[in-house]
Amino acid sequence: RLMVRQVIVTKTKDIDKKLRPMMISMGPCMDPNQAFLVRRGLKTLPLRIEKAQATAIKVANFLESHSKVSWVAFPGLKSHPQHELSKTIMKGPGCMMSFGIKGGIDEGRRFLNSLKLCVLAVSLGGVETLIQHPASMTHAKLSPEARLQGGVSDDLVRLSIGIEEVLTLGFQHWICFWNHYVSPLSGALLLPLVISQPLRVAGA
Repeated sequence: RLMVRQVIVTKTKDIDKKLRPMMISMGPCMDPNQAFLVRRGLKTLPLRIEKAQATAIKVANFLESHSKVSWVAFPGLKSHPQHELSKTIMKGPGCMMSFGIKGGIDEGRRFLNSLKLCVLAVSLGGVETLIQHPASMTHAKLSPEARLQGGVSDDLVRLSIGIEEVLTLGFQHWICFWNHYVSPLSGALLLPLVISQPLRVAGA
């Protein structure tokens, strides 16, 4: 069960006094079972984040070097404009990234429809690797102009890396992380990564 919790920290007591009545009236409090699940999850959070970050770095480096990918936004890459800044304020680069796939919205849709094991979902931070193409999913009802105004380009793909084991190709008894993605433009996009446990098939 995935639990997502947020915390509001105020800088001054005046802001706290304004927010507290709203908190009391809306009742954003966890029930005992939710509190138990959050407390239990916090015990393994450092291990999960460490694993996900290690995987994310490998995935980001591969994507950045692939001819079908036009750009990668991930603070763990030296090419990121805030790479040095991130090292001073964070212990790691995190496990969220976005990248641009050449070919626009049609190619982005084709790419996601070709995935067999990566979970198509708009959540993030779980133990499973999640992926989404905002232009054809969460922001599909918006016009191209409105999407661009909000910073959502047609080539944008968002990726949340999980804790799957990343190995090198050559072990046929492992399941491929991403299936072959054949593009009508040129060649194929194949991440040379595999996992040690099967992911839930998207749509299953």
